[in-house]
Amino acid sequence: MAEEPGFAHKLPIRMLHDRVLVRGGTGEGERRSSGGILIPATAQVGKRLAWAEVVAVGQSVRTVEPGDRVLFDPEELAEVEVRGVGYLLMRERDLHAVAAERLGGGTEDATGLYL
Repeated sequence: MAEEPGFAHKLPIRMLHDRVLVRGGTGEGERRSSGGILIPATAQVGKRLAWAEVVAVGQSVRTVEPGDRVLFDPEELAEVEVRGVGYLLMRERDLHAVAAERLGGGTEDATGLYL
């Protein structure tokens, strides 16, 4: 479900301090490997990180912006529902990586991954 740019400004909340609100990517459910193999949700895997899109940030957040994709540990989060949509709330320090086009130099050779 694609949202128009500026969707975060329409939320009836304002993030405080170093909090980051993200949508998506809890790492649960079936997924496909890069080779096309279906991996069921019941498969035992080690600690798996997940990707999500940043929706809103507090005024003390320095490294991410709304629209960035971030890598985080799904076991270290709080869930919140705003207007019937589920979001994940975390601190900026709980993010492991940021993937955004604004971080890369050239789009053809840059991964956009900031570690």
